[in-house]
Amino acid sequence: MDATPLTILAEFTTTDENRAKFLELCAYDAERSVADEPGCHAFDVLLPEDAPHTVILHEIYTDRAAFDSHLKTPHFKVFDDAVRDLGIQTVAVRLLATHRA
Repeated sequence: MDATPLTILAEFTTTDENRAKFLELCAYDAERSVADEPGCHAFDVLLPEDAPHTVILHEIYTDRAAFDSHLKTPHFKVFDDAVRDLGIQTVAVRLLATHRA
């Protein structure tokens, strides 16, 4: 049986003071994830036009195991530490399995 692709939607709230630094870290994590992780197929940083302090990460992994591996990478640790250090609020992290009819 084929692995079930996993999509991650992670939503964060920033402030005027930490937004630019957080976006730099999101870009770094996205770049390293796609470049260094064979199981990461997409990693987009999305900025809603109507919510200037909201940042949404859209990530696609081969399966849950690939995402679990992502959580153990050095670049994720840098990102995770920065979320805490910058005081970024995590609104929601949703793990979505792809349904195929």
